[in-house]
Amino acid sequence: MPGTDIPADWRPGASKKVLLLRATVMARIRGFFHERNVLEVDTPQLASAATTDPAIDSFQTDYTGPGAAHGKPLYLCSSPEFFMKRLLAAGSGAIFQLAHVFRNGEHGARHNPEFMMLEWYRPGFDHHALMDEIDDLLVEVLDGLVDYRAARRIGYRDWFLEETGLDPWLDDTCAFRGFASEKLGIETLPALDDTDRDGWLDLVVTHWLEPRLGHKTQFVYDYPPSQASLARVRNGRYPVAERFELYAGGVELANGFHELTDAKEQAQRFEAENRCRVQRGQAEMPVDAALIGALAHGLPECSGVALGFDRLLMLATGASAIDAVMPFGLDHV
Repeated sequence: MPGTDIPADWRPGASKKVLLLRATVMARIRGFFHERNVLEVDTPQLASAATTDPAIDSFQTDYTGPGAAHGKPLYLCSSPEFFMKRLLAAGSGAIFQLAHVFRNGEHGARHNPEFMMLEWYRPGFDHHALMDEIDDLLVEVLDGLVDYRAARRIGYRDWFLEETGLDPWLDDTCAFRGFASEKLGIETLPALDDTDRDGWLDLVVTHWLEPRLGHKTQFVYDYPPSQASLARVRNGRYPVAERFELYAGGVELANGFHELTDAKEQAQRFEAENRCRVQRGQAEMPVDAALIGALAHGLPECSGVALGFDRLLMLATGASAIDAVMPFGLDHV
């Protein structure tokens, strides 16, 4: 009879000890920002638009009811970023959020389709000032759990030159293909051709550079302009996108930007990403016109960062699988 069978695996993935630690770390995060007068906000998990980033697949659903008798497509947020930038443009000042976010097709030791993201924005900060604050935060929230010390900082170009001898700004894709063949034993990849420079760069990052970090903590900053995403580009002899990533405990822990405030340029980047999606056979996604409107109104000069809360707990506990620090990962829902 329905409802009488006992499920085979009803227990949560995380132990009570980990649940207590989750609560402790969340409380410390809130205390850290409260002391710095950073306002906690909560934004919707459903949105009318989705990310156009080809690397991210969104979950889609439909609302039907009053006001949408024929259905209204909605998307589970892959990041609270767009809503938070609308708050910033409306004058919120510095804000932070602990938000559940959703990404389709991501499941493994370090990924779950639903996870918690700590995201915050600091008006008046550039990306270097925000890296300083991340170090401060991690020292405080990991106190007594992990001996966290300020992370090493290295520019993306220097990282490549130091570890591979390759110059991501000057060398052509033939050089990266040769490196992949000699060092990684990868001769060809169907998804990569000589026109996909960023694809070859990502291959070297994921298969050569990241594995060599071990458990070192390291910020990598100033990325190629082609990987700017939502970051501003600083011109110079070698133009750079003012973004950074933090690696800690063998995983990518945070991704931050000195935020682009130019509405026209942001709209062009979204259109370019959608063209890339179509070329790859992915669905074109609806662009967030409200975000473009907020940028046009005036986003304050600011930097923002997304930090994986569950990965932070992996660092705090030494867990090798994200499922062990989540109450209910994909295998338990």
